[in-house]
Amino acid sequence: MNHDFYHLCIELFDFEYFINLDETVYLEKKQSQAAWSYFNFLIGPTLFLYFLLLNPLTLAPLQCKALAISVMMIVWWITEAIPMPVVALLPLVAFPLLGISKFSVVASSYSNEVIFLFMGGFMIGLGIEKWNLHKRIALNIIQFTGTGGNKILLGFIFSTGLISMWLSNTATTMMMFPIALSVITVVGNMNIDNKNAKNFSLCIMLSIAYASNFGGISTIIGTPPNIAYVSFISNKYSFDIPFLSWMLLCTPIAILLLASLYFLLITLYPNKIKSSSEMSLLVKSELEQLGPISIPEKRVLTIFILTASLWISREFINRFGVVKLDDNMIAVFGAILMFLTPSGKSFHKTERLLGWSDTTKMAWGILLLFGGGMAMAGGLEKVGLINSLGNWMSGFTDGSSVLVLIISITIISIMLSEVMSNVAQVIVLAPVVTAMTQSLNLDPLLLGIPMTLAASCASMLPMGTPPNAIVFSSGHIRLKEMLTTGFIMNLISIILIVLFTNYLMPFIISMK
Repeated sequence: MNHDFYHLCIELFDFEYFINLDETVYLEKKQSQAAWSYFNFLIGPTLFLYFLLLNPLTLAPLQCKALAISVMMIVWWITEAIPMPVVALLPLVAFPLLGISKFSVVASSYSNEVIFLFMGGFMIGLGIEKWNLHKRIALNIIQFTGTGGNKILLGFIFSTGLISMWLSNTATTMMMFPIALSVITVVGNMNIDNKNAKNFSLCIMLSIAYASNFGGISTIIGTPPNIAYVSFISNKYSFDIPFLSWMLLCTPIAILLLASLYFLLITLYPNKIKSSSEMSLLVKSELEQLGPISIPEKRVLTIFILTASLWISREFINRFGVVKLDDNMIAVFGAILMFLTPSGKSFHKTERLLGWSDTTKMAWGILLLFGGGMAMAGGLEKVGLINSLGNWMSGFTDGSSVLVLIISITIISIMLSEVMSNVAQVIVLAPVVTAMTQSLNLDPLLLGIPMTLAASCASMLPMGTPPNAIVFSSGHIRLKEMLTTGFIMNLISIILIVLFTNYLMPFIISMK
């Protein structure tokens, strides 16, 4: 998740909103925001001191210290009073200082093997973005689906969902956003009925946000909450969820969500726009600007296909016993190939597909965030708080069926993700939900995976995910429209996630 871009979108939206007001009102608004930000910052240390000094839950000394630190981290993550990766570094200082864990033990959480899976996936994604392969794929899909209003919408949903399987949902939305604006401009110049043009613009914007979110749940590397949960499970149980198994479970959910999104949008906001030569010319012009597929694009595509193929066939290859591959190793291998392979550009023969300078665009903060989350969970688990909380929560189930538990966790997760960072949410909830399943003698994945998938499906509010914020800043979407569409998509998401995880997951992924 690119939090810098998220905040940039919010700032841009604020500027558009206040641009017609006088300077005094604008400055007062900014001062109010600054005061609120300062207040959010103070909440963290205030609660830290409250739990540390007063110990309202009458916990053991180490438990009290661990809880105080964790509460401060969670509050700062929720309010984003300071950068989330900075908050993630707190256990490195606080845990050794308060005698909870040694520095070396805490630091090991920041080098968990699964973090390298996401790092490798990030780097492969950078190569795809650098050489515009993702844009070529998107434009070709739109050209293939046709230029009628509903066909264009289908093309955007399909291409965005496909790309988001391998790139972050934020990066995918950023790439599709200017393409969508160009298409909307062409439609606006076609003298189409105003309502139809407005509905078309609304649908295109909603489609790239929601398709980015839904497409990302298909793969482990598709969205940060997935990798956060996989990292937690790997760290706690030394159990690696197979890349292919995740895809077998989650890709059908994503496809059904994308199909539901298409039919919902054309039903709620019909556009009745027929195929036109102007739209065909726009897509053709964009492809012509890209030119024929270049040598660097071909090489990036080859590395991407090789990496994805190894992820999918890893278990089959390992059966021969010649080598033993894991998903983390494959991701790093693909990333290394990006740095080793010459770009093939005749005028700059020493250039590689990726240079280290390209990694300045990478979301390094997300990797720190994962490490901080695992360090926090490790500290809480060491002092016994996680198990106590899980046992306490399981006491409220009152013999409820597993299906009721899955439904409850999925609803809670999707609602929470509307108002807080979905990565932070998974980091906080993963150990709690896992402890709860242990108390009930259930497979931890049975509640953990639906919780994780639901965290990526927030559709009602602009702050739910960065893609939501990006498209909302365009001005083509009213809050009422996002609330209506998002509420229905949330219901569909809950139904699909519950059905698949309850009835299909035990046959695909199991820790028992």
